[in-house]
Amino acid sequence: MKSYFFVAFLSIALMACKTQERAHQITPMKTASTQFDPHSAAKRDAVVTHLHWQAKVDVELHMIFATATYDIQVQEHTHEIVLDTRDLNINKTFVDGKEVSFKLDEAKPYLGQALHIPVKSNSKKVSIEYSTSDHADALLWVNEGKPFLFSQSQAILARTWIPCQDSPSVRFTYDADVEVPTDVMALMSAENPQELNKEGKYHFVMNQRIPSYLLALAVGDLVFKPLSENTGVYATPAMINKAANEFTDMPAMVKAAEELYGPYAWGRYDVLVLPGAFPFGGMENPKLTFATPTILAGDKSLVSLIAHELAHSWSGNLVTNATWNDFWLNEGFTVYFEQRIMESIYGKAKAEMLATLARQDLDATLAELPASDTHLKLALDGRNPDDGMNDIAYNKGYFFLRTIENEVGRERFDAFLKNYFQSHAFGVMTTEQFIDIISTELLTADQVKDINFDAWIYNPGLPSNAPVVHSAELEKVDELRVKWEKNEIANSDLPWNTWSYQERYRFLTNIAEGVSTEKIQSLDTEFHLSKIGNSEVLFAWFMVSIQAKNDQVFAELAQFLEVVGRRKFVAPLYEQLVKYGYKNVAINIYQHCRPFYHAVTQQTVDELLGWKENTEIEK
Repeated sequence: MKSYFFVAFLSIALMACKTQERAHQITPMKTASTQFDPHSAAKRDAVVTHLHWQAKVDVELHMIFATATYDIQVQEHTHEIVLDTRDLNINKTFVDGKEVSFKLDEAKPYLGQALHIPVKSNSKKVSIEYSTSDHADALLWVNEGKPFLFSQSQAILARTWIPCQDSPSVRFTYDADVEVPTDVMALMSAENPQELNKEGKYHFVMNQRIPSYLLALAVGDLVFKPLSENTGVYATPAMINKAANEFTDMPAMVKAAEELYGPYAWGRYDVLVLPGAFPFGGMENPKLTFATPTILAGDKSLVSLIAHELAHSWSGNLVTNATWNDFWLNEGFTVYFEQRIMESIYGKAKAEMLATLARQDLDATLAELPASDTHLKLALDGRNPDDGMNDIAYNKGYFFLRTIENEVGRERFDAFLKNYFQSHAFGVMTTEQFIDIISTELLTADQVKDINFDAWIYNPGLPSNAPVVHSAELEKVDELRVKWEKNEIANSDLPWNTWSYQERYRFLTNIAEGVSTEKIQSLDTEFHLSKIGNSEVLFAWFMVSIQAKNDQVFAELAQFLEVVGRRKFVAPLYEQLVKYGYKNVAINIYQHCRPFYHAVTQQTVDELLGWKENTEIEK
């Protein structure tokens, strides 16, 4: 009997063939690539099915010493299994307990080195003894009080801390035994402890198949607080109560999600609040979302991020993009699902404000990117897949799905999506497969034509049939902003203290260029914006202040950049400083802050500033 993985690969191939015919009816030469994955050296003829990971975390050396043992399934006439590695120190390899020689290919930028291990068709296990480097890009060692380590594996950084078949198309189960210092707790994207183990030894089990980018590890001074029978939050002792109070709606979000698209398949849903250096808002690691502390606004105003990461438990974790060229299948679905959860709990008006801001962000991204990068189906071969992680996948994908909802009606679309997630659970999906499935199971030929898949998926920009979103609340904000810019109303006439964060963000992010420095400074005097606790609003305030040459905020800006490593905020702020003539300020701040940032953030800002270790401030 063929394994699940070979059946999955065969299914993809057969579906691709079937889809070719249908896709050609839409547009020629847009079918799925026959290449397994352009960002992985893994091959179809020998795949991993289960990982047993034994690891010791050395917080002094900033290294992990480990053995990765895989159950494997090998086709006939196959002589090797190929794993992805990057900056790993490979010591020994074994096949079914017997040491064998191995070969590492020459290193390639961002892809690393393919690890070749000889196997036979009847081989059952391969083991790799190795250690990480002290600069593994997935890992950040935070030097604040007790040791703190966290990983970020998406998109192809898992290979920097575990040799693996680092493709979203390869799914496997895992268990792990991890040893850490006795005064800190270890957590993974698996079944997790809720109390400190005084011996520093932790065992983890993940019985559901996941791709490598969902491998996750965190080690730190952590405590747990339950929110319901199957939800809870981890954070440092100093932050745990604030985090738990912020996430009290999390059980209701799980219930709303299940009512929409079927049972939650992962057992528990917990959230870990990480240090500020975490480079993203959140990461959907199964069973344990990693989250930035910048969402702890004190008033639950930013919990849509939790709705987003929870939604990934279906879109992304349950049904996964086959390659990073299909990234929109993860994120577009998740934004759509997030909006539906938010609407269910907080109402239509709140959801439409979020949708309106999503359109605003999308329009800005479309104006910045080259046209070829604004297709939903990406062409990232030969590029770092991180290049595709922007608002196109998220928000263009969302508006595409909303277009389909408008065409067929919410009730029918919900029924289709519920069946989609259940029918393809723990599988992978290409864009072309999705076209075939939805065209067969939901849409008529006329509806396919009306929606215009070709324009949405394979062409740049936003099609003319994109949904128009309206938020009465944000339209009122726009009206007041225009009057304020024209000096028709004063600061005191703005209902700032009663506005939601979305209304405040809308106001600040749309202030016209050319508004005087003094007028911008007066907002701070009136509303104390430089001290505001909502990170989204604070970010918007810093952006407009830089634009208006309001250098009075630069001290607070530097403090913000010292404690927040979230790329969504960090990169635009440095870019804004450069754009408005403050490159010296940007470099000066970055020289101090760069060691604090995760490699994901460093890479983006390095490129933006043309950074080198010996970069000098221009005179």
